Amino acid sequence: MTFIATEPIGSIPRPAYLQEAMQAFQKNEISATALSELFGQATRETIVQLEATGSPVISDGEQSKPSFATYAVQGSPNLAAGGVVIPFADGHTRQLPKLTAGPFRYQHFAADYLKSARKLTSLPVKQAVIAASAMSLLYPAEGIEGYSQQQFIADLLDQAESDIRQCLTAGAYNVQIDFTEARLALKLDPSKGLLSQFIDLNNQVLDRFTDSERSRIGVHTCPGGDHDSTHSADVPYPELLPLFFKLHAGNFYLEYAGEKDKKTVLESIRENLGTNQKVFLGVTDVLNPRVETPEEVCDLLVQAAEYIPVTQLGSTDDCGFSPFADDVSTAREVAFAKIKARVQGTKLAEAKIK
Repeated sequence: MTFIATEPIGSIPRPAYLQEAMQAFQKNEISATALSELFGQATRETIVQLEATGSPVISDGEQSKPSFATYAVQGSPNLAAGGVVIPFADGHTRQLPKLTAGPFRYQHFAADYLKSARKLTSLPVKQAVIAASAMSLLYPAEGIEGYSQQQFIADLLDQAESDIRQCLTAGAYNVQIDFTEARLALKLDPSKGLLSQFIDLNNQVLDRFTDSERSRIGVHTCPGGDHDSTHSADVPYPELLPLFFKLHAGNFYLEYAGEKDKKTVLESIRENLGTNQKVFLGVTDVLNPRVETPEEVCDLLVQAAEYIPVTQLGSTDDCGFSPFADDVSTAREVAFAKIKARVQGTKLAEAKIK
């Protein structure tokens, strides 16, 4: 029988009680201990519900991450407001902090989330980490006196490597590098110079791992998914993929369900996918509240198998369902229903594809 791997991207919308507690903590209305207990409760509930979807691989739903992008530097004394602004199509923005002094050090490593989750389930747990390219945006354009960009990059590479390596050591099923800024880089710089710099930086991290280790490391990209809006969906995917598949990773997680011209995307994947690379196509659109049917998921995968060898094909969700902690645009029950449809639809596709 044909086997098609299926994995989540990461985040699940936080329950209402956790959203309220996080807001209360910001107002000094509850203690860090009380908030930590609720993080643990939400993580346990999320894992139980993910198990109930039939998912063979799960995540912790990123319940205790402030965001997929800034978890590593939360609480750093060397940061200030006023960093890079990321505009979304609906008019809202996200702004990164900026580094004010060296040395650059992660305050939190993703392995801590992983270790907590693995205590709560017997299923394989996948762990997402932030890309070095995203963290490179924290260094200010005006520079930092006494701390050169060159030294910053050296420190960043060490920290990014450690983030991944700790997850592998702690037993992650796979480690997923979130590289959502890939498509945005083409929007900011159509010459592809910025994207090439990002890919080179991420490859410097990936090249610190063995071939065997890289087979458990993947890279995720999407045009952003925040408050049901995107930051770079207008950039043609085929402009990105030839460079994207030059990353020295084993697995590639691509937003796909939300794409309008799917045939062109599949043709580009076929042209650029390496023989030792596996591509996980997003088969649930996280920006659309309508829950896909298993049959619709199956049809997407059957079509994809006409372009991609089934041994190199997997399924996933387009993006995390709530990559920023305050994003409540997707209902929690909708996220679980979409995941269940992905799992069931993947099984249907396994039976159909010869």
